Amino acid sequence: MEKTLSKQGETYFLNLRFLLILTVLIGNAIEPLIRQMDSVHALYLWIFTFHMPLFVFVTGYFAKGTLAGAAGRKTLLQIGMQYIIFQSLYSLLDMTIFRVQNIHHSFFAPYLLLWFLASHIGWRLLTLAMHKFNPAAQVVLSLVLGVLVGYLRLDGAWLSFSRTFVYLPFFVIGYHFSFDIFVHFFTKQKKRIAAAASALLFAIIAMYGLHMPEGWLFGSMTYMQLGHLEWYAGFYRIALYGLQFISGAAFLAWVPFRKRHITDLGRRTLYVFLLHGFMIRLAVISGLYHYMDHPLAVLMLIAGALCLAFALAQPVVRKITHPVIEPPVTWITRLERLTWSRPL
Repeated sequence: MEKTLSKQGETYFLNLRFLLILTVLIGNAIEPLIRQMDSVHALYLWIFTFHMPLFVFVTGYFAKGTLAGAAGRKTLLQIGMQYIIFQSLYSLLDMTIFRVQNIHHSFFAPYLLLWFLASHIGWRLLTLAMHKFNPAAQVVLSLVLGVLVGYLRLDGAWLSFSRTFVYLPFFVIGYHFSFDIFVHFFTKQKKRIAAAASALLFAIIAMYGLHMPEGWLFGSMTYMQLGHLEWYAGFYRIALYGLQFISGAAFLAWVPFRKRHITDLGRRTLYVFLLHGFMIRLAVISGLYHYMDHPLAVLMLIAGALCLAFALAQPVVRKITHPVIEPPVTWITRLERLTWSRPL
């Protein structure tokens, strides 16, 4: 039974991971249009109330068993290699082909979506550092750190410092998450209620929440950068955590428990995540968004984003890009052993 639940949990979280990457592509695709149409703005804000918190939550869940030891070290090395490769690629293309202005190219300033890689390293190291505390204490401590980091007088985007601490609670919760308890708690009736709550939240945002400052949802800025110098600014983040927990929990109702076509695609979301930025850049410089002045055009754009996600998650894409997306790191460990084995 335990093995069955473990397999069912893997299936559920793979389904969730692919649904989340769909929302990532939709959010990035419609971002240039959020000032033009209220409905698009509402969809964008609704997505941002749950998609990154849940993505970090899923990342924490799949970190079980690979956080410490040789497996954990290999994962950290691979994430570091991914960051170096794609930070270089995106920066190079921005300067040569895309000609994007006003972007600071530095390994200390993660390029747009690459903040996730920099923060992933931080989440793993911080969770390891808290291993002596019980899970509840780890969650509380991570929440406190997420609130306190906003008071620091620094650039929150530096090495994704702010987002690392802001999203740390979701990683810790995911790491300690018990699918056994969840599957028995999340009955069909509760799932219906959660789905209704998710839809209701979208309606509330569409009617009353369009003036919500997006900077708070991104988690990349300190309170000073957000224009809040008040001593009680941390309470805004606490309120935001409440919104994200509610929205994230409600979105779980849309995720199927059983194996579907998207289950296998969920194994390759990293490929979608790291490669789709090139396509979004191409769409922007092509002038495509100049024609996005009608709801039907926006629907076609969203459909295109969904098709792109399915295309980039295909096995053939993994076969071609595997050396870049999941670079081998055994040569690093061999080099280390060779270095340390030399006599002084």
